[in-house]
Amino acid sequence: MHECMAFTFEIPDEHCLSVHEIGEEEAQRYKWIESEKAGRDLGETAIRSWIRHHWNGFLRHRWIEHLEGKTFWIELDQGDFGLLKRAFKDSPLIDTILAKLKHGEENLHIINWALDMMHPMDEVHEILLTLDVNSRRIECLFIPDYY
Repeated sequence: MHECMAFTFEIPDEHCLSVHEIGEEEAQRYKWIESEKAGRDLGETAIRSWIRHHWNGFLRHRWIEHLEGKTFWIELDQGDFGLLKRAFKDSPLIDTILAKLKHGEENLHIINWALDMMHPMDEVHEILLTLDVNSRRIECLFIPDYY
């Protein structure tokens, strides 16, 4: 165990990772697979394709792991690590809302679902405000001149 990035709590080494490093590894795997299918090296075009099609979903899943306290991602908010162990543990809605977020749904989708299902909107809003998915988006940095 060590203090991950000088934070005040200890995290096992194997659970302290970089979304940019792991994302780049995923993009390189994607490039290799797509290049094999094409019979030629697709190079930066494949990396750009992975970023365009997969970065946001990849980041969303890492963010949820961070919230669950499974993996500490150094680029994500330290205070969010393990948040779900501290907040909403008794909520009957949190698991469903997390499942929806994992599947790429956004706040508006979740609000509409909750309204349709007649769930208590105060609790839904509290969960969505605490999770604050829109402020947790970060730009992919391993191709800085992407756009």
